[in-house]
Amino acid sequence: MRETASELDELQALLDASLSRSTAHLQSIFTARTIDAVQLTRILTGMCTLALSTVTAKGEPRISGVDGHFLHGRWHFGTARTAAKARHLAARPAASAAHMRGEDLGVFTHGTVEILNPEDGAPAADWPELLAYFKDCYGADAFDWEREVVYYRLHPHWMTVYAPDVAKLLPE
Repeated sequence: MRETASELDELQALLDASLSRSTAHLQSIFTARTIDAVQLTRILTGMCTLALSTVTAKGEPRISGVDGHFLHGRWHFGTARTAAKARHLAARPAASAAHMRGEDLGVFTHGTVEILNPEDGAPAADWPELLAYFKDCYGADAFDWEREVVYYRLHPHWMTVYAPDVAKLLPE
């Protein structure tokens, strides 16, 4: 768990607000089957496969898989700078992501992405820390980190969690 107390408070406020403004149908499914921010950050460790949805120039949805990392209460993910999703996100930064583990966990997020390591601009202030984390995960020589890979942070405006049995998910 890498979150500060402030980040946990912010994440909890987001989870609470998102569920409270969801439809009655979603609330009927999730309300008794959700978890809090601390539990979520204990569960979402390491790489978590995300289904990432972007939008084409024609407004058509596209979905693909990415390696997601839940750090500081936000999803972080990367892709090749030449990937279609990178072009979509550069032009239209709205995105949705879902992480599911069978029927035991569903984390659903809508928001806007921030490019962490732009090719021709200043990186995010925390990029050195994040880059060290990613190099540790994938290996320092896995990519040309400056030219090949673009990383994003998804700033959520809505996030809900479905977890009917948290005991199955929490690490021992």
